[in-house]
Amino acid sequence: MRMTASDEELARAAAKGDAAAFSALMERRYDGLFALAFRLTGARAEAEDLTQDICAALPARIAGFRGEARFTTWLYRVAVNAAHDRRRRQAAHARAADGWGTWEIARRAADSETAQQLGWLVAAMAGLPDDLRDTLALVLDDMTHREAGEVLGVSEGTVSWRISEARKRLRAIRETEERS
Repeated sequence: MRMTASDEELARAAAKGDAAAFSALMERRYDGLFALAFRLTGARAEAEDLTQDICAALPARIAGFRGEARFTTWLYRVAVNAAHDRRRRQAAHARAADGWGTWEIARRAADSETAQQLGWLVAAMAGLPDDLRDTLALVLDDMTHREAGEVLGVSEGTVSWRISEARKRLRAIRETEERS
């Protein structure tokens, strides 16, 4: 039954406390969740932390799954929100650490060097505004524009515009690099 049950059926069962259903659901969706977290963060260690945070919070949050959308749409919305929360916390920590002088500058330089070692697309995506990066990450995960719109809480047209804008910006980045 578990192999033939839909994600939505497993999620409803998990919301009622069925640990086996939750386990089957995570087994199915963990890799996709990690891939999205990687695209949202741009760094493997950050993606691992984000994915683990999401998975740790999911047993309590799954009760909020109402089945109005596909489970993956709901799960990806949870992931995008968690990434936004993480970015806000990191920004607050960076502001608090601003006075740490040389040590903070060295840490930021090391982070930058690590980001440069990632693939071109991941590095280029990190330069995009959050809304464009999040939208592109979802669409690259084979979501339709409509589904991505549901996850992000925007219209399908807004998703299409964001993808177009992200493509223009990525092309500009590539052209700049090629001229250098």
